[in-house]
Amino acid sequence: MKEPFRADMEEIRRRAREKMDQGAVTEAYKADREQVISVLNEVLATETVCVLRYKNHYFMAPGVHGDSVANEFLQHANEEQVHADLVARRIAQLGGNPDLNPEGLHLRSHAEYRECEDLEEMIREDLAAERVAIATYSEIIRWLGDDDPTTRRMMEELLAKEEEHADELAMLLEPTRRHAAQGSRQPVPISSAKTEVKTPAVGVSRGRNSS
Repeated sequence: MKEPFRADMEEIRRRAREKMDQGAVTEAYKADREQVISVLNEVLATETVCVLRYKNHYFMAPGVHGDSVANEFLQHANEEQVHADLVARRIAQLGGNPDLNPEGLHLRSHAEYRECEDLEEMIREDLAAERVAIATYSEIIRWLGDDDPTTRRMMEELLAKEEEHADELAMLLEPTRRHAAQGSRQPVPISSAKTEVKTPAVGVSRGRNSS
């Protein structure tokens, strides 16, 4: 059995008052802060590129079934923006500068930005990007280990949502039989994708074939 928890509170309080300008970063932080900030800026770029790609697909989703799938794209775009904000905030907490400079954004991003004409191609491109994020975020989580538990937990939350996105996109592509037992959504030809996403502000509508 583990020993009872004990801490030298006087020493902890003394150290906490040192280097107050470092904010949340104390001597208990074991990771290489500069490396973590650099990696998080790559994650920030990835999430930003995903927001832009999903937004493009939202506005450009073609065909009679485009509206239902576009709502999926919009929800994913909004959730990726939440991810970007979380990552930017963590970078700032670590004393870094969230790099939102458009120049070089595509080079920092793990995911690619590709515009598509076909609805199925859009879904496949988004699914590929989600799978890239799942793979790289998993590696980041293992790399962080116990050296930065706060950043690791954040990345685990992001990973869980990316896995959810990938599963939702795969459901839109694969035959109904895979999910029939679960009563899940239908493939792309069936206009039954979830539509509970908040619509854009008044006056903002999708472009092509949105009427």
